Parts: sequence; structure tokens; C-alpha cells
Amino acid sequence: MKTTVIKTASGMYINYFFLGMVNIILASNMSSLTKQWNTDPTGISYVIAAIGFGKLLTYGISGVLSDKIGRKPLVIASAGIMAVFLVGIPLSPSYELAFVFALLAGVANSAMDAGTYPALTELFPAASGSANVLVKAFMSVGATLLPLLITFLSDHSLFYGFAFYLPAAVYALNIVYLSTLSFPKKQKPTNSGQQESPAFLSEPVFQKEGTALIIIGFTSTALFTVSQIWLPSYAQKSAGLAESASVQLLSYYSIGSLTSVLLLAVLLNRWIKPVMITLLYPVITLCTLAVMLTVHVPVVLDITAFFLGFSTAGVFQITITLMTELFWKRKGTVTGIVATASSIASILLPIATGLIAKSEGIAHIFMFDFGIAVIGTAAAAFLYYRYKKLTGAQA
Repeated sequence: MKTTVIKTASGMYINYFFLGMVNIILASNMSSLTKQWNTDPTGISYVIAAIGFGKLLTYGISGVLSDKIGRKPLVIASAGIMAVFLVGIPLSPSYELAFVFALLAGVANSAMDAGTYPALTELFPAASGSANVLVKAFMSVGATLLPLLITFLSDHSLFYGFAFYLPAAVYALNIVYLSTLSFPKKQKPTNSGQQESPAFLSEPVFQKEGTALIIIGFTSTALFTVSQIWLPSYAQKSAGLAESASVQLLSYYSIGSLTSVLLLAVLLNRWIKPVMITLLYPVITLCTLAVMLTVHVPVVLDITAFFLGFSTAGVFQITITLMTELFWKRKGTVTGIVATASSIASILLPIATGLIAKSEGIAHIFMFDFGIAVIGTAAAAFLYYRYKKLTGAQA
């Protein structure tokens, strides 16, 4: 039984390993794609945004389908649709067709999330937080390896599309692998009317705990998005760093992110509860942003970049873990709701911060980011208070 569980989980983690590549594959091949579609970097950014729109449009229905038809069909379908995207982009003769393929990637991403997170929660009920956080770890490793693959292709004068075809081939093979595996069945009320749910002193209230988790889902993605887009520009403006040195901050950010998710995978549920992380990490982000805004020394920026990566990693996955724990009867649906909030943040924040950069300046972006962290911390504090009331000493 344990071997079967590990096999099923490994198939889903493979999907996310290559999703980490997908998340940066268009931006990483921007020069080749601009020539192919006769556009500019702004045009490529719109194609990237189309992935977010695809997710936003389908997260709700994906969550409902996950609860109605099960996790396995969505996980398998997501791999198939993602393979279509990866094959289609290098072969797209026009910008318009590429936009359609990008929308499909968003659909695949939403189906993957709605099927995988509830499935992992059901596969590892005693360690659901660690299981979900490992999703982020696999994505981080995939995102780290893609630039190496692109460099290899470039150094050997090979077609850039092989960076797309390789993940597509693995997704196709993973469909066959996943089809042979069994997935956990949804929890249902027993014949006696008692529900197989976590022990709560009172019933969770969606308008209270659910709303707080939706806010955290939005703010966690917003903080992550702002840092990845604007950290190098902020370092150039505030500390006078050269472009190459400022981009290096993203490496420190990624190291902090990977360190965080690996640490969480070990600590969660053994020594620390997921609900504590949703409060602790935004507080670390607040302190880090406060230092960034007041101390403009290169070495300090290196350290703050690490802690920004550390404190923004895994929060979204833990938010989904808590949402499915509290509202376990509709795991797929509530996963879709939190993921929708996250998708809205990934679309709105680049637009909002771009407008701030034009009108106010780069420094004001991180002041705005500080405000988002305050909102996220307030929501997390409320959630921690409510969770403690629901579970008593368990919190």
C-alpha cells in the first residue's frame, strides 16, 4: 500500500517538476519567439499573461470537476493538455495561434492544481502540509534546470524547440504511467452520519476561515510575483548595482525559496503546524521589506533577497492544505477558489506595479508590497485565532 501511494505521488510530482520549466519557458526563449512571431518582448509578455487568464477562467470549473469525477481524470488530462502546449508553441506560425496554446497551458495548470492538491491531501492525511509543499520544491528544481538545458541547446546550435519537446515527451509518458495507478477516493459521510473529518470543536465557517485563506492565497502570490519581477530593478535604482549583479539577487531569492520548502517538508506536522507558517512567514516578509526599504547596501540586499525567497515560498501550498482540511467535503472546489485568488494576483500585480513604476518610481512598488504583506499578516493572524478556537490545544 505504501509503495502504491509513493508511485501515485511521484507521478504527480513529475507533472510539477516540468511545470516549473513551463512557468519560465516562454520568457527564457524570448529572443527566439520574438523572431518567430514577428513581435517584441511586450508581445511575449501578453502570451505569458494568457496562461494566467487560462487559469483564471477555468479554476472554478476544475475544482468542481475534481469533486464530481475524481482527481485522477484531471491530473491525467492536465498532463495531456500541457504536452499539446509544449509541442504547439515551437510549431506556431503566428502570434494568434501561440496565444491559444498559452490559454491551453492555463487550463492545464488549473486542472493540475485542482486534481493534485486534494489527491496529495488524501494520500498523506497525516502529512498533507509537507506533501503539498513538496510541489513547490519540484517546481523550483525544474525552473533551475531549464536554463541549463537552454544553454546546452544554444552552445550546440540546436533548435530551441527541443527545450519544449523534451518536457512534452515526459508528460506523454507520464500519462501512461498515471493511468496505471490508483488514486485515493474522496472522503464521504459514513452510514452513521458521522463525517470522517478532522476533530474540530465547532464547524468551520467559510465566511470567516475561508475568507481569510482566500486573502492569504491572493497576498502570498502577490508578494511572490512582485519580488520576482521588480527585485533587480529596485537594486539598480536604490543601491546602484549593475544589471548583472542585480539579476544575481534572483539566484539568492531562489536559494531562499528552495531552502524554505525543503525545511517545511521536514518540519511540518512534526514540530510545527501549517497554520503557524501562514502567520510566521508574512511577519518575516514584513521585517525583510522594512530592511530593504531603509538599508540600501548591496550585501544587505543579498541577504534580504534570500529571506524574501524564504518567506514567500510554500505559503500558497500551505493555504490550500488548510483550506482542504477545514472544508474537507469540497476539497476540489475550495482548492479552485484559493487558486482563483492566486491567479487574479498573478494577473493584477504586474499591471498594478507597472503603473506604479511609471507614475511613482520603483521604490513605491515595494512600499505597495509592504502594504500587501500587512494585509496578509492580518488575515493570517485572524486565521490563527479562529483555528485555535476550532481545534483548541491542537493549534
